Amino acid sequence: MKRVISTNKAPAAIGPYSQCIAAGGIVITSGQLPIDPDTGTFPQGIEAQTRQSLMNCKNVLEAAGVSMDHVIKTTVFLSDMNHFAVFNTVYADFFANSCPARSAVEVARLPKDALVEIECIAIG
Repeated sequence: MKRVISTNKAPAAIGPYSQCIAAGGIVITSGQLPIDPDTGTFPQGIEAQTRQSLMNCKNVLEAAGVSMDHVIKTTVFLSDMNHFAVFNTVYADFFANSCPARSAVEVARLPKDALVEIECIAIG
């Protein structure tokens, strides 16, 4: 049985999808844009946008009852692979104990012209 997870500590879904789904011991977030849930705006720059996307992931996962330590896979979408080094430095702050598997790809464009979007798969 699947369980829909939702929190006001991350941006609300703006279409026909859920922030997160938990089923069979797996927790999967939708892609988290770097939208500040309090203001509805993006911070400036790849460092701040990466931090906000990861905070949104963290908050959604916590609403599902798991933490970043439970993440086994992330998928990262970058608007420009030249941002990868800065992105990676911020990312490392969120996965200090054990890093999950990860894919990182450059995409032509992200919703609302974000610089980054991140989704997570966790066990819980």
